Amino acid sequence: MKNASVILCHKNTILTLTQPKFYDLQSQIQALKQFSRLLSSKSQLTPFKETAALAIQQNPWFTEESIAAALKAWEHALQPISIEKWLGNYQRTKTPKRIGLILAGNIPFVGLHDLLCVLVSGHMAVIKTASDDTPLMRWVISLLVEAHPAWGEQVEFTEKMTGIDAIIATGSNNSSRYFEYYFKNIPHIIRKNRNSVAVLTGNETEADLVALGQDVFEYFGLGCRNVSKVYLAAGFDPTSLLAAWEPYRANLLQHNRYFNNFEYHLALLMVNRVKHFTNNALILLESEHMASPVSMLHYQFYANTAVLEKEIAGQMDQIQCVLSANGQFMGSLPFGQSQQPELWEYADGVDSLAFLTQKV
Repeated sequence: MKNASVILCHKNTILTLTQPKFYDLQSQIQALKQFSRLLSSKSQLTPFKETAALAIQQNPWFTEESIAAALKAWEHALQPISIEKWLGNYQRTKTPKRIGLILAGNIPFVGLHDLLCVLVSGHMAVIKTASDDTPLMRWVISLLVEAHPAWGEQVEFTEKMTGIDAIIATGSNNSSRYFEYYFKNIPHIIRKNRNSVAVLTGNETEADLVALGQDVFEYFGLGCRNVSKVYLAAGFDPTSLLAAWEPYRANLLQHNRYFNNFEYHLALLMVNRVKHFTNNALILLESEHMASPVSMLHYQFYANTAVLEKEIAGQMDQIQCVLSANGQFMGSLPFGQSQQPELWEYADGVDSLAFLTQKV
């Protein structure tokens, strides 16, 4: 494996990169626990607040609230017992390779899980950050290096993916076609667009519906784990969702980009006289399509649970996760938990650690 020269990790900190040494798995577990402690403590300090302000300036979809939500999700995921459960069945590689990481930037820290998988598996991460999330990712990498200095030998930033042995790339359906062609000769995980859905029976409580609102609105619906479509039992009143989600409305209306999307899509529907429901912050539109634009939520009625299970199963290549009240629908998560994945809940259901330790 080639040695890299230098990387700019955080502000003016320069790290010289050498070939990673082999460290036992237990040291990785302890390092992740230390990283979790640093993430919790240093996110409260002025340097991080300055980094967050820069991230918000560069990406107006990021807000103080969304960055705080992402940090909270990571603090939940990086509980000591979760770290041990996640890494307990894996072995680090003794032959480190250069793993390219093309990171998304739709929500804060979205590329962190891929990076952790590369580091704990013993490989070198060759990172192309998304321009929308560069300040936060560079900050979090500085914490990783502080928690475990050896990880500094396993990180390299790049603008062009060359000299890599494998790649994990996240993008759109369009970019995935390019990735599939360009990286066809090396081991790869290529991620496309995905969406999440929710199933409602009509027996949900008010608290259930409010919790579902978090799955719909957190990060303004930009994440693949955000609910973009709800399946409603026959006879379900869609407007009851708008009533339950009134607490979210004020925050949505204060965000210019979100509100501009809302006004644009509402105008199109009104001009074309398409039936819809709205609370002047969200549009409910009956549609069979899985993906819905920002500020809109698709809904579809179902009459038979067994038929719905088959329909959803047939579309799992487009679905990131399914939600229902108390997780009662087959294979679903409870409402309110779509954006709090555990470490072992991999994007697109593809085990990244298994890929890095068995197929690279």
